[in-house]
Parts: sequence; structure tokens; C-alpha cells
Amino acid sequence: IHLISDCKPSEIRYILLHELQHYRHKDNLVNYLMILAGILYWFNPLVWTAFAAIRGDREIACDASVLRMLDSLGAVTLFMLDGLRHIFTSPRIVPRTIQQLYVIGYKSLFVILLIGIFCGMVLGLQGYYTLVQFGSVGLLGSAVSLSLIRELGPVLTAIMLAGRAGSSMAAEIGVMRISDQIDALDVMDINSIAYLVSPRLVAALISFPLLTAIFDTIGIIGGYLTGVAMLGINEGAYFYRIAHAVTLDDVTGGFLKSVVFGLLVTTVCCRQGYTTHQRRDSVGPEAVGNAT
Repeated sequence: IHLISDCKPSEIRYILLHELQHYRHKDNLVNYLMILAGILYWFNPLVWTAFAAIRGDREIACDASVLRMLDSLGAVTLFMLDGLRHIFTSPRIVPRTIQQLYVIGYKSLFVILLIGIFCGMVLGLQGYYTLVQFGSVGLLGSAVSLSLIRELGPVLTAIMLAGRAGSSMAAEIGVMRISDQIDALDVMDINSIAYLVSPRLVAALISFPLLTAIFDTIGIIGGYLTGVAMLGINEGAYFYRIAHAVTLDDVTGGFLKSVVFGLLVTTVCCRQGYTTHQRRDSVGPEAVGNAT
């Protein structure tokens, strides 16, 4: 631990390759700790920023890559908080929210249904061939339902909406940015965050949990089609296991994940479009394409 706290990033590779060779047989714990610390550094410089904060080492704490990471994280967080704040202060937010509910929610419904039914069918098929080896095919209903409600439902719904609705947000706001429409809103004393971002945040916070529930339901139906209709599992046993395996905590946890995913996806997508003019790799329509 003392060695880790005294290392600088430029010294990590040398220490891992040379200085710790004599620890290999004497103290494996120290060797493993240093290897783990080195791996963590290459993937996340914030680990060493924490050590620097404890030691008061400004040389490490002011590393350029770390500062850029912290700057980007802080900018995204402030952008999200600004959008959430204007939910309660923006006039006429309800009509714009209803419009975004149609764009984010209703227009994404077909994709959610398509992916949900096939995901449930694959879970039912593969789960059957796994459980039949142990004589536990009656547990297929609980396996399919818990997999969807706890993990796959919120994650796959967020991925589908990020590709379908999130790209639309980034492209629309990006085009408004490069065509000076956002500047025109500011000139007319209309808060662009409240006008463009806040309705999308509200619509996402409503749409993501609802679409997650639809995904879970259609996925369970897909598992029923393969497990019961195709492979011949008892229908009563399938739904009995679902009713007794799924608890309120499972459903609540899935909905909380979907809310968090909705907030993150919408914030990132809106900010990518909103800051299109600040990109360094391109300008104009090309910047909108890169942001999307």
C-alpha cells in the first residue's frame, strides 16, 4: 500500500517490470496489489487521482487526461441538472412533452416489440435445453421472467431507444445548432435548455419504464411460445413459477434501472447535439453526423 501511494504514473511500468521482481517469491500479496493498481491506472486514471488527493500531490492530480475527464463529466452533470431544473419552471412544457412522448415512446414501440418477442423466445429455447439436463424444466418460467425483469429488459430497452430515439435527438438538436436556430431562441429570450432538453427528459423518464414493462411482458410471451407451445412444457407450471418467483423488489429494481438509463441516454444524446458547434473533429453537417 505504501508503494502504491508513492508511485507516479510514469513510474508504474518500471516498477511492475523491475522493482517488484524480488517480491515475487517473498510476498505475493504485494506483487498482486501492484499489478492490480497498474491495470486500474491504464483503464482509469481517476484511481491515481484519488491517491494524489490523499497525498496532496498536485503533479498527478493535475494530469491533463484526468482534468479533461473531470471537465467532461462535470459539464454533462451540469447540463443534466439544468435540464431537470427547468422542468419545474418552463412554461408550456406539457404540449412539447406530449410531442416527445410520441417521438420517443410510440415510434419506438415496434422495435421494442420485435426485439422483446425474439429475446423471450431465445431465452425460452436455450433455457429449456439447459434445464432439461437437470430435470428442472418446470423452472423455465421463473428463469425467463427474472432474466427479463431484472436485467435484460431495462438494458436492451435502453440500447434500442438510444439507437432509435437518441440518435434522432442528437441529429435534430445538432441541425438546430448549426443552423443558428438555438441562437435565435436565445436572442428571443427563450431558454434553449428549457425548450429543447427538459421536455425530452420528461418524456424519457415516462417512456423508458413503460417500454421496459412492454418489453418484459412480450418477452415472457415469447418464452411461452417456445417453452409451452413448441417444446410442450406444462402451461400451468410456466405461469405458476412466474407468479411465485417474481417479487415487487424485482419489478421495482427493473423500473429504477430504466429510469436511470432514460436519464443518462437522454442527457448524453441531447448534449451531443447541443454542443455540435464545439466539436474539434468537424464542422457543419459533418459535425452533426459525428455527434449522432
